[in-house]
Amino acid sequence: MVRYRHGTPDDTRICFEIFETAVDDLGRRTGGNANATAGDPAAFDIRRPLFDHLAATGELWWIAEDESTGHPVGYARSVLRDGVRELTEFFVLPAAQSSGIGRGLLERAFPAKGARHRAIVATIDTRAIARYLKTGLDARLPMIGWEGVPRDAPLASDLHRERIDPEDPPLDELGAVDAAVLDFRRDVDHRWLATQRDGWLYRRAGNAIGYGYHPSRAGWGGPYAALSPADVPVLLADGEAAAARAGHAFVTFDTPMVARPAIDHLLGREFRVDPFVMLVFTDGPIDRLDGYVLTSPPFFV
Repeated sequence: MVRYRHGTPDDTRICFEIFETAVDDLGRRTGGNANATAGDPAAFDIRRPLFDHLAATGELWWIAEDESTGHPVGYARSVLRDGVRELTEFFVLPAAQSSGIGRGLLERAFPAKGARHRAIVATIDTRAIARYLKTGLDARLPMIGWEGVPRDAPLASDLHRERIDPEDPPLDELGAVDAAVLDFRRDVDHRWLATQRDGWLYRRAGNAIGYGYHPSRAGWGGPYAALSPADVPVLLADGEAAAARAGHAFVTFDTPMVARPAIDHLLGREFRVDPFVMLVFTDGPIDRLDGYVLTSPPFFV
């Protein structure tokens, strides 16, 4: 038997351990690179800033415990940003999967009530996909990761680059870009991202048209957003150049499969497709993701 309880910051370490065990198992089953910190003895310290951010700013966080032992066997967490609820995590230990625990977690952590829209950036775990479809969301489009050796080769552009001050990020301008591209603002995430990654606001003729967060470590960068998809390659080339200057062995970009300008740019630079494919589930159409590249690792949009 299983019981459910609310998560607290004291649960951060055990949730990380559930995440690692579940995602490593998924990687073995799918043949994809599901866990960028697999086998790293410092994995928890590396990921802790993100886990702490989600613990501090999440909306609904539920833990499933084995009633006989009291040991957590799964958890789910969602955030609410500008009326949009996103499921950021949904992990159950392999030995406890397919037992109804996932259904109980989703019912508690990802309800429809209280949100104007809902979204999930999901793995291709078939059991989880069935659960997501039962929530009433549709799989709108696939997302793929691109990996390559970074080169210091920015693109010529008429865009003006302005560094984002982590002490005072331009939230209104960042929020306006997000509202146009994603249909919601997420000021609290920009405040956090600006302290974690080197962020840049892009302007054309004085007007903010996009932003990008350069990789803080190999494979950890983004998000990137632009009002015009044609500008996204400029943002990605800047991120790649920053990774090259920092000495990163590789750089990763996670793109929607409709982001053609970004995809053509990455193909032209001989980036390879990672076999770990994701799906975007939403309860309504998403029309502007051709101008967007996800946060990597892709815990949230």
